[in-house]
Parts: sequence; C-alpha cells; structure tokens
Amino acid sequence: MKARVSVVVITYNDAEHVSTAVGSALAQGDAVGEVIVVDDCSTDTTAEVLAAFEDDPRVRVLPRTTNSGGCGTPRNDGIGAAAFPYLLFLDSDDELAPGAVDALLPLAQAHHADVTAGQVLRRELPDGRETRWAPNLYDTAAGATLPGQVLQGIADHPELLWDTLSVNKLYRTAFLRDRRLTFPDGAFHYEDFVFTARLYAARPRLVITDVPVYIWYVRRQAAKLSISLRRADIANWRHRIAAHRGVVDTFQDAGAYGLAEAAQAKFLDYDLPMYVRELPQRNAEYVEEWWRITRDYVGGFDREGVALATVPARWTVRALTATHAEKPEPGAAGIGRLVELAARPPRLIPPYGTVPPPELDELAPAALPVMVDARVRTGSHTRLSLRVYELYGRLAALHPVALRVELTERGTVKPAIDLETPLVREGDGWTAALRLNTADLARGGRLAIWHVRAEIRYAGTDQRTPVEVRAADGQEARRGAVVRPTGQVLLVQTHITAGRALILRVADGMQGARRVAGGRLRRLMGR
Repeated sequence: MKARVSVVVITYNDAEHVSTAVGSALAQGDAVGEVIVVDDCSTDTTAEVLAAFEDDPRVRVLPRTTNSGGCGTPRNDGIGAAAFPYLLFLDSDDELAPGAVDALLPLAQAHHADVTAGQVLRRELPDGRETRWAPNLYDTAAGATLPGQVLQGIADHPELLWDTLSVNKLYRTAFLRDRRLTFPDGAFHYEDFVFTARLYAARPRLVITDVPVYIWYVRRQAAKLSISLRRADIANWRHRIAAHRGVVDTFQDAGAYGLAEAAQAKFLDYDLPMYVRELPQRNAEYVEEWWRITRDYVGGFDREGVALATVPARWTVRALTATHAEKPEPGAAGIGRLVELAARPPRLIPPYGTVPPPELDELAPAALPVMVDARVRTGSHTRLSLRVYELYGRLAALHPVALRVELTERGTVKPAIDLETPLVREGDGWTAALRLNTADLARGGRLAIWHVRAEIRYAGTDQRTPVEVRAADGQEARRGAVVRPTGQVLLVQTHITAGRALILRVADGMQGARRVAGGRLRRLMGR
C-alpha cells in the first residue's frame, strides 16, 4: 500500500512507554509513511530510547528546546511537520490498535472524508480490564447507530459533542491546514475539548466506524497521573471549565449557536455529574471552592442550553444557583442529595416534600429517578433485602409487581446473574427479598467485582424503570470468609461507594485474596 499517513507521537519524560507507542505506529504497515515524535524537552532518557529508531527512515524525532507545558503545542508542531495527506495523533503512553490505519484510511479515501473516526478501547492497568469508550456513539453492540454514516458536520448529530478525543480520528492534513485548525498552545489542559470544537465548527465531512483504532491506557497507580485522573485537585476542575468555556465560545464565534447550547447541555449531563459523584471524597475546603466556581459558571449558561439537559441535571442547576445557595449545604439533604442525583441512573432520595419537583411529570417510567436500596447478608448464600421507594405517586399509578435484580461484573456489559422477585406493598413503598449462592459470584482464582442493578416491572405494560441499587442507610461495608463444602475459601466484601452504590467483591483462591489485600494496602498507603 502506498504511504499516505503521518503519525504524530507526542512525548514528555516517558522513556518507559514511548518506544511501544512508536512501535504500534510502525506496525500499521506501509500505509504509514512517517512517525513524527515530538519530544517536549524531556529530561529523562527519552532521547536515548528514541535513538534506537535512528536507522528507521520512517521515524523522525522533533526535539523541542523548551517545554511547552501541555499537549497542544507539540501536536501543533506535528501538524506543521507532517508530509503525508493524512494524519493521526498518538500519545506516548498509549498505542494504535492493530489494523487501525487499515480500518480508517480506506474509508477516508472512499468517502473523500476530512475526518474518519473510530472506536477507543480503555484498558485499565495493571489488571487489563477493558471497556469501550463512548459506546453510545461507536459500539453497535451497545446500540450505536452512527457507525457507517457519512456526515457533513455534526449539526444534526450533537451527540458527537460527547466525543472530545483527538486521537481516535484520521484527519486530512490539508483540511487541518486550510482551516487553520490547531490545539490551544502552552499549558492548556483538556486541549482536546477545544480542538474538537474547532474541528466540528469547521463542518468536516465525517465518516464513523465501529472498529477499535486506539488503545487508551489508564494507569491509576502511576507516579504521575494523567490530567483526566487528577480530579482531586481543584485546579483540574478550573482547567475543565476553562476548556469547556473555550468550546462554547468556539461554536458561538462560528455562528453554530445550536451546538453551543448542546455543549452546555453535555456539560450538565456528563462533566458536572462526574465531579459531583466524587464530592464525598473531597475535603470541606475543596467542596466550598468547587461550589463557588461551579455556581458562577453554570449560572451564566443560556436558558436554551439548560433546557436541553436532562431533568436531573436541571434540578442540579437550580440547586447550585438558588438565591440563598452561596455555600453548599452539608449532609444528605444538601450535597448528599446532589451526589445521588448524579448517580447512573439518577435517583432522588427521600425525604420527599408534598409538592413534586418541577418536570417530574415529563419523565417516562424508564427515566424516573427512583430509589431502591438493599441490606446485604453474606454467607454460603448472599441475601438481599430490597426496598423500592414511592416517588410522589408515580410508581403506584404504574402498579409495580416485580423487581428484576441484575449483577454485572465490572468491565462487562451484560449481567451474568439475572433474578426476578415479586414486590410486596409495605407502607409507602414495596419490598422484596433475594437469595443467591455466593459461589456463583466466584470467578476462578481472581477477584470479581459485581455491580448491583435492578429493573422495576409493572403490571400490564412492557415499560420498566432501571435503577442502581443503593446501600440502605445503616448498611456498613464489611468482609467475611465463606468455606465451601470442598474446603475452598471465598472472601466476600460488601463495598459501598462514595455515592452509596452497592458493590459486591468476591475473591476466589489465593490470587483473588492477594488482590483484595493489595488493594486495601494501597488505599491505606494513599491516605
């Protein structure tokens, strides 16, 4: 195949991984005409590692004499240096998936596309757990409908605003240069947000495939965390807001007001809940500063942008911007309620008032923020005592009859355990009980982590309400050992997240036990 693609690899003090990244680009085959490695003035042994590629005519190293402080400037250097008609970006701690260029380039050529986008695999290290990023956009198995389509801009598909990555796309080099599409320079974090907004504002001819093209490694135990994992620092939230402000400004400046409003809604539905869910892990100083920054920012959103967001997001905006809400209210009635409203799916926790919150009547049964909680007892059998809470009469009108409980292992999509139990009316709600064999949660010598979700079923209709099962008030995290008749020992842990979601962890055998002990040790050392 004729060489057609430049791959731009950016690196800074990443001697450990850069050769693997370069290797993944070269392994794409003859279609890759060059791999440009922009070294952002590394001070480790990156230069020595890259010297091993001196004899490969396809590898060009562009060493910068000063560190830029971010990822944007090195990528811009790569755009300027690229010699081939198409261009890919690659970070030095990630890899191009095998066959990425073979998947993207023919599509780009066949459809005369300015941009060809593919799927990203997020691979957690060290355990290797893999998930598909933005499955609603790229994974047809998860219901995505965009793969296979050819679009002229994204005005009719604002859901693509949820794809803020630059690295999963093959670009026509001349398109980037003719439109002067660049990243923010210098120490600007979340630079991908602004670059992709500039790209979308330029209305590219865009082709989408569901083929995995990029492997994004998530190293939560790295000595230096990636920007997206540094959310414990309030500066990270400031950087994210600055980037999002740049996104909205870009669309407004281009006259794409509908996309500007859709970007505000995306912020409320995605970025904001991500940080809200983590507030219980932050200290009081962080929470107060976060509240002040967020209240100021979302208070300036367009009315139309807020209206495009989901109902729970609109409730969160009202709580943040209420007249007398200059400071966050602690406890379950304040921050705690917002945290649970940011759950996936959202839940509105009691106590409830006499008047339903605004827009509750707009919600279909599938979107009702119902609370279902559980108490757990473990032994040879794991028993769940579940309660479904009424929500301003909406459930009673639907006549709940059963609760389908689903246990899904982390990193998978479909539930491995699926049990249905009848609901019994009790006071202002419904109760159910469930028992399962604890051994069914074991997974052959490794640690299995189970998310507990459920679905409320109603009489005389196919409509359902999906929920994440919450740990009941008073339920504590605990661990215990179960000895099976074979003599095998299972370690069982009831875990409760910061947002009180219920998680079951089962370690089968010595390897799984070591994983549990090792995780506990790391958490203790990190305190």
